[in-house]
Amino acid sequence: MSSDKDFYTRAGREKLRVDVPQEVRWREGRYAFTRTGRRKLDLDVTESVAAVADDDVLVLEDDVWERVVAATDGLAAPCFQCGVCTATCPWGLVRPEPVGIRRLVRQAQLGVPGWAEALWLCTTCGQCRAQCPRGVDIPQVIVALRNVAWKERRVPSGFPTLMWNVYWYGNPYGRPPSQRSTWMKDAGLEEFRTEDEVLLYIGCTGNYDRRIQKVVRSLAQVLAAAGVRFGVLKDEEPCCGDAVRSAGYIEYADEIAARGAALFRERGVNTVVTVSPHCLNQFLHYFHMPEGFRALHYTQYLWELLEAGRLTVEGELPLKVTFHDPCYLGRQNGDYETPRRTLGGVPGIELVEMRHNRERALCCGGGGGRMWLETPASERFASIRVAEARETGAEVIGTACPHCISCLEDSLAGDAGLRVADVAEILAWALARRAPARSGAAS
Repeated sequence: MSSDKDFYTRAGREKLRVDVPQEVRWREGRYAFTRTGRRKLDLDVTESVAAVADDDVLVLEDDVWERVVAATDGLAAPCFQCGVCTATCPWGLVRPEPVGIRRLVRQAQLGVPGWAEALWLCTTCGQCRAQCPRGVDIPQVIVALRNVAWKERRVPSGFPTLMWNVYWYGNPYGRPPSQRSTWMKDAGLEEFRTEDEVLLYIGCTGNYDRRIQKVVRSLAQVLAAAGVRFGVLKDEEPCCGDAVRSAGYIEYADEIAARGAALFRERGVNTVVTVSPHCLNQFLHYFHMPEGFRALHYTQYLWELLEAGRLTVEGELPLKVTFHDPCYLGRQNGDYETPRRTLGGVPGIELVEMRHNRERALCCGGGGGRMWLETPASERFASIRVAEARETGAEVIGTACPHCISCLEDSLAGDAGLRVADVAEILAWALARRAPARSGAAS
């Protein structure tokens, strides 16, 4: 005759009901206990069931489960195991199977050996969250689990170097802080003053990556054409902490945010305009600033200038453009339309959409710390994105994120009929009334 055994959570709710068949009986005289003193279920199986070696037995520890629940702050609690997150994960487009979010969380909760291996594939693009019927903030769950992985020393070899680079040099590239502003001499970028309207925050990639320096130069030209009083912090500019946070080292990222916010307050910054949506995300959600402080992506600020009539584009720029939505501007912060409106403010631009756009746009593959990890060419999301862009017949893939530009141009190498350009570059072309001749994939 079968008997029922009830198990309850510490809050008194029923957790599991096990129907014990006749073939299984309680093993007398030998009990296993949790660290909190509660007896574990220990079943004796008859000869009809094969014996299991001790090495194959997984002992469930309360402290492991509770540590993961605490780290994720209950974010995964609303999940009802529908599997939409797994179905929408873009890794399924380039690998036999995507990142199994449900399996990953459960393995972490159970302390399964090797549970963190798939954790570092996630780009935190937010595609899963956008489609989740329960609204679970899955990217935040991933970052929280990465924080647990750091404490268990289960991190890829490249990430400790990234952390030390930020610690010693103030940027994830390990470049000297004194070189942060050496490229600015002829870029029209002056030191920020309290009376300036905005602080232009360039970011680590904008300061150290030559391709993105071109974007910053273009943006400076557009701001100057609108008569905006703006400045930069040059060598004093702090890292925003995005690379550190997305890699899961949350405590250090919070320290970086606190120091950066203190510097902004000290310098009298009221409005900061960012080149990268990743920096914007840090300022919006992790920099604790006084009421009235504004953080804007530059496309949002340019649209304000266009609406106010401070920025005007005369003449036409006949160009067919398709816009690639950066994940951290779109899905992470809900702005899909401002970059399109800004491009629409340029006479002559024909804007065409890729098959996947706005909340369903495909990630470039560079977020979530993936810029500092190697991705095989056959597994790059950007290659699929470039193919989608070709289908539209566009001449230019427009975007508004340094990571997106890098990933898309890597996948576009050798294509003479299509190029990647930042929205700021396109506006600079419009002000000059011409698009420059192609030189490789970049302008």
